[in-house]
Amino acid sequence: MRRCYRKKDGKRHAYWALVESYRTPRGPRQRVVAWLGAMDEQGRLGVKGCAERCAAHQGGLFRNTQPEWGEVDVKRVRVERSRKFGGPWLGLELLRRLGLDRFLEETLPEGREEIPWPLMATVLVLGRLCDASSELHLAERF
Repeated sequence: MRRCYRKKDGKRHAYWALVESYRTPRGPRQRVVAWLGAMDEQGRLGVKGCAERCAAHQGGLFRNTQPEWGEVDVKRVRVERSRKFGGPWLGLELLRRLGLDRFLEETLPEGREEIPWPLMATVLVLGRLCDASSELHLAERF
C-alpha cells in the first residue's frame, strides 16, 4: 500500500493505493492495482492483510508432502458430470484407420480460425457417431 497526496481546495489530502511491484529492464517499478481512497488505520490494516494473504495463496502448496488422511461418508458420495471415454476413442481410432483424418486435412483449407476445420469436422463426426443429436447439444453436453 502506498500513500498518495493531492491538493484540493488548498488542503493536502492523503489517499491510499494498492500497488504491485514488477521488474523492467530499467529496474523495479510499481503500478497501481486499485485506488482505495481515504482510509483510517483499521481499513488500511484490513486491506494490507488481504493483499498479503492473496500474494501467498499457493505459497505452501508443496511444502507439506506427507499424506493426509480423511474420512469419507460413502453414502453421500455421488458421481456428477461423468464423461464416456470408450465411444469417442473408438470412433477416433476408426477414423484414423480409415484415413479420414488425413483426407480432411488434405481437403479442407487452412485459414485463420482458432480451431482448424479438419479438427472441427472430426469432432462433429465423432459427435454424430457417439450421440446423434444437434451441434448445440454436442457443445453443451459432449
